[in-house]
Amino acid sequence: MKNSYLDKIGLNALNASKNLSLLNEKKKNKVLKDFYKNFKQNQKKILKANKTDISRANKNKVSKNLVDRLLLNEHKINSILNSIQAVIKLKDPTQKIISKWKRPNGMIINKYTVPIGVIGVIYESRPNVTSDVATLCFKSGNAVILRGGSEAIQTNKVIAECFKKSLKKNKVDENCVQLIQNTNRKLVDYMLSKMEKFIDVIIPRGGKNLVQKIKTMSNVPTIGHLEGICHVYIDRYADLNMAKKVTLNAKMRNTSICGAAETLLIDKGCLKTHLRPILQLLSISGCKIIGDKIVQKNYQGSVSLAKEQDWKTEYLDSKISVKIVNGVEEAIKHINKYGSHHTDSIVTANKKNASLFLSKVNSAIVLHNASTQFADGNEFGFGAEVGISTDKLHPRGPVGLEQLVTYKYLVEGNGQTRP
Repeated sequence: MKNSYLDKIGLNALNASKNLSLLNEKKKNKVLKDFYKNFKQNQKKILKANKTDISRANKNKVSKNLVDRLLLNEHKINSILNSIQAVIKLKDPTQKIISKWKRPNGMIINKYTVPIGVIGVIYESRPNVTSDVATLCFKSGNAVILRGGSEAIQTNKVIAECFKKSLKKNKVDENCVQLIQNTNRKLVDYMLSKMEKFIDVIIPRGGKNLVQKIKTMSNVPTIGHLEGICHVYIDRYADLNMAKKVTLNAKMRNTSICGAAETLLIDKGCLKTHLRPILQLLSISGCKIIGDKIVQKNYQGSVSLAKEQDWKTEYLDSKISVKIVNGVEEAIKHINKYGSHHTDSIVTANKKNASLFLSKVNSAIVLHNASTQFADGNEFGFGAEVGISTDKLHPRGPVGLEQLVTYKYLVEGNGQTRP
């Protein structure tokens, strides 16, 4: 069964992508600079729309972590504006020869970057995604179809309109960025199963249920991650003050993001010195501790007994599961068994243990002596991100400008034929 509304959006995006791929960097940056101005000038309108969305979300009893993601304030507005500026400063990743070589027969082969084409992004709650994704896709030469969550529809409409005005002002096809304004969930099903002739790749950003549905149903290739079961491992050679600082930030800076630590592993070699101070700090900060029997025995504070399921759980809340392990190799085994291959960190002063952890943990992002909350495209210097990918095939980790292009081979000959 056809959906004329979505088919029209798909066809418009396909046509827009052909024209967009011809734009030079100067023209793209002019559009983005005007988007920045429009966004800044419409801050009050954006915040007013956001208040409407927040009010409706609370009325509909939307979960607290989704409301937290939905909320815009002056700090978040400034962060969005900074991301637009950062992307403007980055080099256009398209139309670049990334490698070149000559064959014995005289043919010259060029590996040349091109946009992917049309990208569909399905996401929940966060209105900053509307700006980030539109900015990154446009700069990388891709048309984008945005399908935000119903809880953020009013905010998303205003942000998308700001981008469309900047396109119109510069006489660039307004269909380069399209927001699906119908919030009926059946449209997501159609987008996944019936729009492969229009959309080249789908990127899901949202909770586990949404991402699982998309990866299961989609006839279009997908880029993304299912959940962020991230770990911090405190090695026996960890500096205590650093361990406390990194663990607190990894868990409590923002509990609702995919880079938040959900499990804390502590080497039994530093059990007596590190366990109590770290857990006390977490507890004082409002974090619930869920620990194994060794943790319960050695920590006098409140500890719920961890079950098998806790090691597989993304809490997205002020909760953390804590396990005592026998050294770095056991920590690696635990992470590779229970983790989601997203982001994991080791705190240690021992270079050998750090090297082993970094090489053997099978995750997209592995850190040494740093918080898991750095799992973010902006923190990687990408300006913003479309999402985090835990896929083994390209791309992996934060998806920024350079991850939104593919390539083709341009071969120069002078009459060669194959014998």
